[in-house]
Amino acid sequence: MADEKDRTAVAPAPKAKVSWLDKIAPGVRKMVSRHTGFAGNLWIKDPNSGEMVYRPDLEQSLWVTPSGGHMRIGPAQRFAYTFDDGAFERLPAPETPDDPLQFTDDKPYRERLAAARKAAGDKDVMSIAVGKIGGIETVVLVQNFGFMGGSLGTAAGEGFIAAAEAAAARKAPMVVFTAAGGARMQEGALSLMQMARTTLAIQTLKQAHLPYIVVLTDPTTGGVTASYAMLGDVHLAEPGALIGFAGRRVIEQTIRQTLPPDFQRSEFLLDKGMVDKVVARKDLPGVLAAILRVLTAGRTRAA
Repeated sequence: MADEKDRTAVAPAPKAKVSWLDKIAPGVRKMVSRHTGFAGNLWIKDPNSGEMVYRPDLEQSLWVTPSGGHMRIGPAQRFAYTFDDGAFERLPAPETPDDPLQFTDDKPYRERLAAARKAAGDKDVMSIAVGKIGGIETVVLVQNFGFMGGSLGTAAGEGFIAAAEAAAARKAPMVVFTAAGGARMQEGALSLMQMARTTLAIQTLKQAHLPYIVVLTDPTTGGVTASYAMLGDVHLAEPGALIGFAGRRVIEQTIRQTLPPDFQRSEFLLDKGMVDKVVARKDLPGVLAAILRVLTAGRTRAA
């Protein structure tokens, strides 16, 4: 028995299994090491064409795919692309109750909020910043579709009002980038109230003779379209953005007709007069600067 234990103790360890990839190309694994310096996947699928696009190329093109598709981006990227030299100052959003109705469906609303905050890295859907566009101090509000589908809730309404008040206090124009799937159902009637509250906030800007410009991004739907998204002095839109109130299928079932393929897209709304100009992402800063210069006419502080 002692000899058997000794033989077991000195038995050689089994050889590590070598994969076929290591045999034919041992350097490949180093090329796809996790220490590449890029977060997430190196290849992103173009939602329009299905083509795989190299992530650094997408970042270089401001997240516009080779097929011309304008992919959804978050507030940090939007601010960096919009303000002169990417310089801006974040403004705090007001604190609001997390779960005013104590709502639960298949999981508590508080849990959904916690998961969304962890994924998006923001308190809620609205982010506010101030900086210069074409040398003109401007308050910019970005609605993040990546946070619970950009849904309009109490925090979103308070964020919009805070941005409008900041613009009025600074005597600066306001630009909002919209992106939403509609109202936040977990807040019920409180969510619908934000349509009226944001509309009143826009009146504050109008009374102060300050420009209010809307940039419609993909998608802008539901109560957002029915309120502040369509009350701008000027409406711009990114190419191919979905813009509407009710969904296409609901409309077709209601009117019992087949809608055009480009229905509710930026270009369709431009043709019908609901959008003033469709502007590629790379051109937005220049177009916004030109509009602001005309609308402010020297009434706001410029560099």
